[in-house]
Amino acid sequence: MSRARSTRVRSHRTETTDRVEEATADGASTAESEATATAAGEETTTDTGETTAVDECPECGGRTRVDAAERVCADCGLVVEADRIDHGPEWRSFDDDDANPKRTGAPLTRSRHDRGLSTEIGRSTRVKGRKRRRLARMRTQHNRAQISTKRDRNKVYAYTEIRRLTGVLELPDSVRDTACALFDSAQDESLLRGRSLEGFAAACVYVACRTADVARTVGEVCGEAKATEDEHRAAFDAMNRELGLPIGPTGPAEYLPRFASDLGCAADVERRAGELAERAVSEGIANGRNPVGVAAACLYTAARELGADCTQQEAADVAGVTPVTVRRTYVDLTEE
Repeated sequence: MSRARSTRVRSHRTETTDRVEEATADGASTAESEATATAAGEETTTDTGETTAVDECPECGGRTRVDAAERVCADCGLVVEADRIDHGPEWRSFDDDDANPKRTGAPLTRSRHDRGLSTEIGRSTRVKGRKRRRLARMRTQHNRAQISTKRDRNKVYAYTEIRRLTGVLELPDSVRDTACALFDSAQDESLLRGRSLEGFAAACVYVACRTADVARTVGEVCGEAKATEDEHRAAFDAMNRELGLPIGPTGPAEYLPRFASDLGCAADVERRAGELAERAVSEGIANGRNPVGVAAACLYTAARELGADCTQQEAADVAGVTPVTVRRTYVDLTEE
């Protein structure tokens, strides 16, 4: 049975009206979709192409805030968005796992002659016989190839000494990296010829401490270093003359916090010692004297004024000076 053909004829006015109705319906649906997206807290795009973020809660209409990996409402506590993108490292490491799932290498460091970019041939207990001996020979040749010149050999030895010194003196990594960079500058200026590598390592650590405002004396650095004070002085003078080190004379106030901590002084004693140290510098009492001894004398004087328990011998032992040095500065500070 055939379907009857419609005899209705659509005029031009009717078609125009239908188009207007369809456009109105499309506009209403678009507005509804934008309203739904706005209520859900998503980003909406305007007619000009600009993207705006809506921070309204879909439940109460309050403001939302980002808390760690979630976006929550500050009024009702609704979790609007969770599982945000983590921009941290992609590896994980657990101490109780047998295998280390890390797939990234160590970070770059100035304390290595190759910045830590070289690789090593590892060891394995699963390899036996001929293959194990071949890997041992390859490991030996690989270690020899890492240090190809005398310049690299000197750098490896000096960096090892710098790392040892900073570890023994309990210095931060920033001081270690600064000392290694300073040794590179000294090597580039050809200052190592005829001088001790141990002396340059000790001098670089001492200069790095001075620039970072870390209180360490020459005696403390040379006491743990393999170099003598003469070797340290020769390297320091060469770097100061050729490189123009940005350091000035040390003041007694730099040693007060460490000495006060070693003596167990109270905060008011340390504060009074700081005032005495400023007075000693301003009045010229500290001129021509060891700043370490002046700092010890300021602590002893402050302890005497405030009734704290501190003797001249204890202050001298902490600073590494004699009681006579402490007594002379104490007399000058107490004179009216």
